[in-house]
Amino acid sequence: MGGVTSSMAAKFAFFPPNPPSYKLITDDATGLFLMDPFPHRENVDVLRLPTRRGNEIAAVYVRYPMATTTVLYSHGNAADIGQMYDLFIELSIHLRVNLMGFQCFNCDQLLSLQICVLAEMSVDIKDEVTVTVVVYSSERRYDYSGYGQSSGKPSEHNTYADIEAAYKCLEENYGTKQEDIILYGQSVGSGPTLDLAIRLPQLRAVVLHSPILSGLRVMYPVKRTYWFDIYKNIDKIPLVRCPVLVIHGTADEVVDCSHGRQLWELCQEKYEPLWLKGGNHCDLELFPEYLRHLKKFITSVEKSPSRRSSSRRSTDRIERPRRSTDCFEAPRKSTDRRERPRKSTDRPEKLRLHEYKFNNMDKLEKFRTSFDQMEKSRRSVDYHEKSRKSIDQQLERARKSVDWLDRIRVG
Repeated sequence: MGGVTSSMAAKFAFFPPNPPSYKLITDDATGLFLMDPFPHRENVDVLRLPTRRGNEIAAVYVRYPMATTTVLYSHGNAADIGQMYDLFIELSIHLRVNLMGFQCFNCDQLLSLQICVLAEMSVDIKDEVTVTVVVYSSERRYDYSGYGQSSGKPSEHNTYADIEAAYKCLEENYGTKQEDIILYGQSVGSGPTLDLAIRLPQLRAVVLHSPILSGLRVMYPVKRTYWFDIYKNIDKIPLVRCPVLVIHGTADEVVDCSHGRQLWELCQEKYEPLWLKGGNHCDLELFPEYLRHLKKFITSVEKSPSRRSSSRRSTDRIERPRRSTDCFEAPRKSTDRRERPRKSTDRPEKLRLHEYKFNNMDKLEKFRTSFDQMEKSRRSVDYHEKSRKSIDQQLERARKSVDWLDRIRVG
């Protein structure tokens, strides 16, 4: 059993650069943060952001002139934002967007930390296999906490606090509206990305780059969600109410392409996915189709109507309490469970139709009776009218006769 646990941890034991690829220094003249050894750019802000869990994360904000969309990028490779810096600049230029990137620690490192020897228990992952899983409750965050120049320790809930801090900065410091933000999650970054997405009802869109169904599912094709699992994206993706683009390499040796395909199938609002033939886990940006398809997606969602509502809520107010990874959760109900057969509505429908016909016949009969009465009245009026005319004619003849007699007398 110990060998299984060791192999699980070894498979994902990718740690951030040590030492970090950059240093945060303060410019004496301006008091601004700079990233050494990168040259200062007028359109790039280097930031240190406090999180609600008491840590600080390093982040960069790249401006693009006249951009209306902002991408909040959560990366997941064994890298820090120093190594992602050039990519952030290029994406901002080619996609014509503002971009905020911050350091989230690696999925692979988190999984190895999550499976540390602290407490052992046996769990049936498959019918024929029982593995010993050890659960460790730790803390870390965005560069993600514990990466680059970010403080703290890596943990699932720290990454949630980290992305919330980045989002809050966009909203409060840069005036970015929720409906103008696209969340981009790569690898483990898909975890905090989807966790935030389900709490932002006006979000413009989501991009999932080599995403995971959940931490445990990367290692075992389990059919249900266990309490000790992390980044349970499979349970959250159906709750996302904006367009979702999924990008995955067909030759991914770290997170199988089936993860991306299943997440795409579970989306409420699917966008044409991009399955890059021969693409691995960390090289998808090198494919020409990657940038073309991503640009097409962003252009498409920018033209679509904004998801505005009467009231906007910040992440502080919409934050929902999450269950600790130290307590058990009930297994997810299978989506294969069939609905109970519904009672036939044919008979009531026939009865309603019969009643409809009966009522109509009754109304028709009343209408006919009313019509007959009106006809009789009309005929009676015509008869009296003819009688009146006859009397008038007789009086007229008598008057003419009198006039004739008067003319004879005069003559």
